[in-house]
Amino acid sequence: MVTASLAVATVLADAEKTSVLLLGGRVRSGTMATVDHWTTRMLADFVIDLAYVGANGISRQYGLTTPDPAVSEVKAQAVRSSRRRIFAGVHTKFGAVSFCRFAGVGDLEAVVTDTGLPAAEAQRYSLLGPHVIRV
Repeated sequence: MVTASLAVATVLADAEKTSVLLLGGRVRSGTMATVDHWTTRMLADFVIDLAYVGANGISRQYGLTTPDPAVSEVKAQAVRSSRRRIFAGVHTKFGAVSFCRFAGVGDLEAVVTDTGLPAAEAQRYSLLGPHVIRV
């Protein structure tokens, strides 16, 4: 398992049959995740089978966005390095747009969200390519 999150690495480090690789870089206060060129450089050398990505916003027009350029570049590299990509986020992320775009909706295999996203809106996102799962 590869992560930029100190919190995720800490939780999974003791799991049986799981090896955790923490990406290096500058640690952001608040999120406690690594960012900047050190992180993207490490990611560029990997072939990730499946990437779960989050975002501050996801829209049909602008795709997946985040307000921080350093975070955006790490997420963009994760998308470039992965064979399959799944977005997971609550319904309030849909239609929201932040400063930096790092992926398109069509880059995703699936979108997982809650039932607060109306079925009609989920259908509109699925027309762009991903399977939309509302749970």
